[in-house]
Amino acid sequence: MLDIKLIREQGETVHNQLNRRGPGTSADLDRLLEIDKQRRDALNQSQTLKNKKKTLSAEVGNLKKKGQDASGPMEEVKQLNVQIKEWDDKSNSLDEQVRSTLLKIPNLPSETTPDGADESQNQEVRQWGGKPSFDFKPKNHVELGETLGLLDLKRAAKISGARFAVFKGQGAALLRALIQFMLNTQTRDNGYEELYPPVLVNEDSLMGTGQLPKFEEDLFKLRDDELFLIPTAEVPVTNYHRDEILPEESLPVKYAAYTLCFRREAGSYGKDTQGIIRQHQFDKVELVKFVKPEHSYDELEKLVADAESILQKLNLHYRVVNLCTGDLGFSAAKTYDLEVWLPSQNTYREISSCSNFTDYQARRAMIRYKGKDGGKPELVHTLNGSGLAAGRLFVAVLENYQQADGSIQIPEPLQLYLNGQTQLG
Repeated sequence: MLDIKLIREQGETVHNQLNRRGPGTSADLDRLLEIDKQRRDALNQSQTLKNKKKTLSAEVGNLKKKGQDASGPMEEVKQLNVQIKEWDDKSNSLDEQVRSTLLKIPNLPSETTPDGADESQNQEVRQWGGKPSFDFKPKNHVELGETLGLLDLKRAAKISGARFAVFKGQGAALLRALIQFMLNTQTRDNGYEELYPPVLVNEDSLMGTGQLPKFEEDLFKLRDDELFLIPTAEVPVTNYHRDEILPEESLPVKYAAYTLCFRREAGSYGKDTQGIIRQHQFDKVELVKFVKPEHSYDELEKLVADAESILQKLNLHYRVVNLCTGDLGFSAAKTYDLEVWLPSQNTYREISSCSNFTDYQARRAMIRYKGKDGGKPELVHTLNGSGLAAGRLFVAVLENYQQADGSIQIPEPLQLYLNGQTQLG
């Protein structure tokens, strides 16, 4: 959530920055400022009446002390109470309108986020590794997975519907190995503390990270309880410190969490319908950081490197892309995507998004830090990134390590997690 004081004092700058995301993005600002002015006027009116009431109450006390008639000022106090309540009710109503409007306004993009209308204008930052070469036509992950008995999409559709998968036999073992490998790398090598959070969260948690109120249509909600299935571990892990003040010396705080994730994928019909690239249920290891504001962009670069380390250890070719303003997530100020190479499609596909949210989520969730020397608590900056999406990593391993005979070579770092097995199929 943006700071209302910033909008008041630097309205034109905020307007221009928001419109970098697309024409009309700042449309709510004028209405917001008008509501905020009315709210502050109501507060002033209430305070003026309260001061008057205080003076009259003192007069009532003095008259009574002297044994004189206080009925006149007492009646005035009674009338003032009615007026004060009216102004306080109006102020509270306007305050709620200000907050609800602020919740629908996205974060300001970073100065280092390139301008652009959509993903076609994202900027490639670098590539790592080389594309695999085959002396045969590479198969896609669906054909490989079904032929080797690693995936069963037909029975998954029978059980649940479209965009679900059953990982089977060696396929289930490979997925589990990938998750364990990612968790071990992030906790043992990259210094993250592991959390295993709930996958059901309340509305306040989704408000805190920015999924609500704007993106409710993409969430699965329980029928009988006010709970939602998480779209990403970012939600429970970021809200782990909601309404808390962290000691300055504890920063940066770094968490890694494996969870199932659930998304309705509203509005994505027709995109990635084949295979397991875009699923309603999927596995992911998430990385979350709470950092001091002056360090957040340096910490973003480190976060990206931590996510990259998984792909590098598995020797998978990928590229890093700086998302443009038109492709930037609602709560993010800057995002790098990692895109892994898929031979069957002859293209790169997103496998991780790493974002700096500056103080946007922290203001919504009231996550602050305070130094040893006291002083007023300040908002932290929050960051998160996939480290990585396990299903898409499964796809990348199958396609990049396929052999001419249809088998899959197991990357050396994963063999430890598969009892020394070197090949699937």
